[in-house]
Amino acid sequence: MNSLISNKFFVDNLLKWNRLSNKRLMPWKGEKDPYKIWLSEIILQQTRVNQGLEYYLRFVNKFPDVHALANASENQVFKLWEGLGYYTRCKNLIASAKYISQNLNGKFPETYVDLLALKGVGPYTAAAIGSFAFNLPVAVVDGNVYRVLSRYFGMKNPVDSTEGKEIFAELANKLIDKKNPSIYNQALMDFGATICKPQLPVCVSCLLKKNCTAFTTNTVDQFPVKVKSIQIKNRWFYYLLIEFDGKCYVRKRMPKDIWENLYEFVLMEEDNSLTEKKIVANIKAKYFNNKETFVIKDISKVNKQKLTHQTIQGQFITIQLKKKSAIKGFQLASPAALKKLPFPKFIANYLKDKSVSLNLGNA
Repeated sequence: MNSLISNKFFVDNLLKWNRLSNKRLMPWKGEKDPYKIWLSEIILQQTRVNQGLEYYLRFVNKFPDVHALANASENQVFKLWEGLGYYTRCKNLIASAKYISQNLNGKFPETYVDLLALKGVGPYTAAAIGSFAFNLPVAVVDGNVYRVLSRYFGMKNPVDSTEGKEIFAELANKLIDKKNPSIYNQALMDFGATICKPQLPVCVSCLLKKNCTAFTTNTVDQFPVKVKSIQIKNRWFYYLLIEFDGKCYVRKRMPKDIWENLYEFVLMEEDNSLTEKKIVANIKAKYFNNKETFVIKDISKVNKQKLTHQTIQGQFITIQLKKKSAIKGFQLASPAALKKLPFPKFIANYLKDKSVSLNLGNA
């Protein structure tokens, strides 16, 4: 089939599906406020819609505009983000909010290039804000778009390669409906999320199937093509909840590692799993020479959290000090202060457990 005819068939039937059958509802759909669009797109990076939705609603309620977000304390914003993961997004969110509020008087840039210059905003997010808020004819290319285009056109260019991304972006921008870019972009993403799904795509009711390369050649499960495999690193974290006088030692995590700018307890990172006997021995060797100065009150079960490139496993050891001890880089915080601090999900989940009390020193 002639490529122009195939392209027209694709666009016409996609927009027809959108008019007649697209029932996907989200609170930011049809939104024109660039602040809310930006906020939703940053939250949804590497996050499922059903998880990101509640965070989006919380943020909009707490910070209704970019000035409110820019004027909030860093801890307050990170606390609201707690549990969402990929905390660099939150750090960049704060930086861009301050820049827009202070340098642009709260007005978002209205060109693709200027949007792309914002911290934490890549080609996808810049295109989303540009097309949805300002109707710029720039294609939004996300995982849904890669999947739909690769299957329909039979594209074997790896979507996780620089060259592949450029080829897909070029095609996506060639296809976009320049009169209604926001409608087209949303339709394509919704189609990928509800019809051309990663698993169990609904090919039977697909308006594009007649000319879809993957469907007509029975190769749907072979697209999109990827060349890279994720290498998972295993790490063992043993957190020491060291208590004294009803308070606990905490610090903010340093840069160059996961969970930057979040808080944590004293950490022993080990190369592998430890027995309880070895845990106690390591605590004595690394922190307390005299066992008479502390009492181990509890050792939790093994906790686990899977990240994109890492799996974190470990345990929490509650320790009661008999006399105050200086631990470099850490400060004592009261239970009330701890509840206001943003912790990584690995720690937050433990603290939320009904068996864990923040009434330190009373157990």
